[in-house]
Amino acid sequence: MFSLEQLVSFVAVAEELHYGRAAERLSMTQPPLSRRIQLLERELGVELFDRTHRTVRLTPAGRVFLAEARKILRSSQEATLYVRRAKQGEVGVVTLGFTATAAFSYLDRVLAAKNAELPGVDLVLREMATSAQVEEVLAGGIDVGMIRPPVTGGDIVTLPLWREPLLAALPSAHPLARRKKNPDVRDFDREPFIMYSPSEGRYFHDVVVAVFRTARVLPAYTQYLGQVHTVLALVKANFGVALVPAAAAALRLEGVVLRPVDGIEGHPVELELMWRRGNDNPALGALLTVVGNLVRRTRQSTVD
Repeated sequence: MFSLEQLVSFVAVAEELHYGRAAERLSMTQPPLSRRIQLLERELGVELFDRTHRTVRLTPAGRVFLAEARKILRSSQEATLYVRRAKQGEVGVVTLGFTATAAFSYLDRVLAAKNAELPGVDLVLREMATSAQVEEVLAGGIDVGMIRPPVTGGDIVTLPLWREPLLAALPSAHPLARRKKNPDVRDFDREPFIMYSPSEGRYFHDVVVAVFRTARVLPAYTQYLGQVHTVLALVKANFGVALVPAAAAALRLEGVVLRPVDGIEGHPVELELMWRRGNDNPALGALLTVVGNLVRRTRQSTVD
């Protein structure tokens, strides 16, 4: 099998059509260059050059081989650059899990930052519940997840990404939607209310229960559901009112009014990034740097 060294020598002679100039270009003497070409021709079983005392010309086989040799050398150079970039995390693949509501609140920001700063890294996106993401991160099925806290474990590392408020989701004809002032959390006492399932929607169930417990409010629960978009669909169908994360506003569901709620402190809905300590994917390390910078910029803009 011929070597890259032989291909480089062949291309130099083919382009210069002069052994002396080709040898000078390669910073070597002419005899070893001639020897390389002879060995290459012997390996291929064809003559690549017509040689006389005055001229060097490519044979038909030499012209065909020149095109192929250039392709091989170009591929070799590109592979070298790719490997170096992969080591630095500039190229590669990262598998990212995310919850359904994360797609409306922060995923688009992560994708935009990745595309701007790491165009050579491909993201494989998988929508998954938080519990499934934790299992997949620990098993190596995904590299990183966008999850709802808390998540604990010796091999798990987390980075807070985003906090957002809860909004009241109201049928458009509901009295709380038609009055001018914002609803108060106490307005939900004994009000028909669509609640999150303690099993399928555990995170939002616990957040809403904590809000009502603090306010000493007890709604009349009519349904228990797992997904925010399904909750909104039942609000539209007038099964009751609900509390949803602010990101749900992106759904723009006709017949549903979203309003801020007085009496709920701060931004109780949290989103975190999670990965396994020791994951040696260089592209993941580069992505974590990009996301960390994004979080700092977001916090700074909020402060300003």
